[in-house]
Amino acid sequence: MDLDVFVAAHRAEWDRLDVLLRRRRRLSGAEADELVSLYQRTATHLSLIQSSAPDPQLTARLTTLVARARSAVTGARKAGWRDVARFLAAGFPAALYRTRRWWVTTAVVSTALATVIGWWIGTHPDVQSSIAAPEELRELTRPGGEYETYYSSHAAASFAAQVWTNNAQVAATCLVLGAFLGIPVLWVLFQNMLNLGVGLGLMSSAGRLDSFLGLILPHGLLELTAVFVAAGTGLRLGWTVIDPGPRARRSALAQEGRAAIGMAIGLAIVLFVSGVIEGFVTPSSLPPWARITVGMAAEAAFLIYVYVVGRRAVYRGETGDVGEADRSIEVPTAA
Repeated sequence: MDLDVFVAAHRAEWDRLDVLLRRRRRLSGAEADELVSLYQRTATHLSLIQSSAPDPQLTARLTTLVARARSAVTGARKAGWRDVARFLAAGFPAALYRTRRWWVTTAVVSTALATVIGWWIGTHPDVQSSIAAPEELRELTRPGGEYETYYSSHAAASFAAQVWTNNAQVAATCLVLGAFLGIPVLWVLFQNMLNLGVGLGLMSSAGRLDSFLGLILPHGLLELTAVFVAAGTGLRLGWTVIDPGPRARRSALAQEGRAAIGMAIGLAIVLFVSGVIEGFVTPSSLPPWARITVGMAAEAAFLIYVYVVGRRAVYRGETGDVGEADRSIEVPTAA
């Protein structure tokens, strides 16, 4: 396609559409019909240019023009409680179910890595001494030491908010940086598993592994699951860059990126729950079995949400993507 000839042939239509958009509140019936027709033609022109003769400046202009026209034709839509309910009942669980192989695999591999690190540190005194001096390790692992007082060092509400903010940042980092071929996600995962493994190793070497698990499991089951979901989603997004499958790479990234944004919102809610447990249940005077039961119940509720609600949503055709009306134009309608 000769781009110059194409532009010369259709520039008047684009200019006319721009004029109508500037006057869209004062259009006659005939002008409104003309705006719709020009919107459809311009959307088709944009598609042809993107596929045949991509020009950055022209593409940017037509993309803006089409977006403005689409807003004028369809009207601005405000999100309401119905959208929130649909997201929680269908969109989010469907996205979790669709990506389950990624985050379940991530969870299994990461847990195995943390376990190996914990075993290595716990059975090698020379490794422990490289982490800290013996008196510092005793202060960390003794009854009432820093590992235990960490969870009660601040007011419960303040601590829960701090934990939620930190974990939400970790999850968002995994989701946002996943497009960089997943490499930053692997680093974030390794850092988290290293910290967990160090705690496992030091507390087990001090003969207090049961106390450590009693502190980490109530909130850690749901918290780590959320981190694994974020990491798995980020890795899936990175793989989409490498292999988009039968979809065009741009369309595949758009779809998976929108689903990842929705995942970030949903995981913020999950992490809020784990933060509440960590702030109020973990440091409480409840016996360890009761605290662990609370954590297991929260984890079980999440898995039921994924494998029951999510599976049903997927069977109904949900993908975790936003509604069709909220998607940017990927395949414009021909005039």
